[in-house]
Amino acid sequence: MKTPFATKTAGLRVAGAALLAAALFAAGPALAEIKAKAGHAMPESHPQAAAMNKFAELVGTYTNGNVKVQTYHGALLGSDEKQLQAVQSGTQEFYIGTLAPLSSRVKEVQVWDLPFMFQNTKEVYAVLDGASSKEIFAKVEPSGIVGLTWTGMGFRNLSNSRRPVTKLDDITGLKLRVMANPVALDTWKTIGANATPMPFSEVFPALEVKAIDGQENPLLHMYANKMQEVQKYISLTNHVYTPVALVASQKFWDKLTPADQAGIRKAAVEAGLLQRKLLDEGDRDVIAKFKEAGVEVDEVPADQLARIQAQVKPVVAKFKPQIGDAFVDGFYAEIEKARGAN
Repeated sequence: MKTPFATKTAGLRVAGAALLAAALFAAGPALAEIKAKAGHAMPESHPQAAAMNKFAELVGTYTNGNVKVQTYHGALLGSDEKQLQAVQSGTQEFYIGTLAPLSSRVKEVQVWDLPFMFQNTKEVYAVLDGASSKEIFAKVEPSGIVGLTWTGMGFRNLSNSRRPVTKLDDITGLKLRVMANPVALDTWKTIGANATPMPFSEVFPALEVKAIDGQENPLLHMYANKMQEVQKYISLTNHVYTPVALVASQKFWDKLTPADQAGIRKAAVEAGLLQRKLLDEGDRDVIAKFKEAGVEVDEVPADQLARIQAQVKPVVAKFKPQIGDAFVDGFYAEIEKARGAN
């Protein structure tokens, strides 16, 4: 027979357990919140930063607050290569930027370095949303990376501090920083430049002390990184289009529920479309900004552009089999299909 004291004690235990359960239930969402870092190399003034802030907001919305993304701009988490490595190891959850550091293992990534493939951004965006870009994502998955979406960074153009470049011969002898990949190096050497690979973080000081004459990047990328302060001339060559990929760490991804994965994918696509829109708008305005800053912006006449294109055809022929003949043919077929639809 239970004593009144024992009965009272048992009652208190039941009440206490109920209160604890209620407290844990109430705290459930806070305890379940998953924090994630999203990093990239562009400064906060660049459209990519605005797109990544939007991505963080949308992830919160589409996962019902289960996943909270903190964005880190301006290479605060390291260079593109370091951030990709961090995503692969699982110490960083999201990264947006070039996949070029993976090109030694995934040759298909190098297709974006082939010169003069595209005539306009409509063609670019059709390919970014097409089968070839999805195939590249499938190829990088074994590296511990989940591809979420492709978006734009812009056509690359040439800048330098020595002279206007409006014809093929003007390039001869210019010491240019180019991307550290074999296609870019061969392209610029073939047309007469002294091509020098260099991390982008070192480019501005090298231009400032005239250790190099110039560089090549998308216009908004140049302006956001203050190239107008150290360059006198820009030539609108549109020689290569640089895309970027928003990717997630496989280790992080595997811990998420299917519903949260779907929400993050939706957020990524919408943020990528925003970035394309902001880039297109910015490209229309940035030339005037360069001119206001005292930079001479030159068109390259069609006949001279044709000479440059003809000069680099052997580069395409050289690297096509290395990237994969069938893959490159499929890539060009997607471009032609988009061109025919324009």
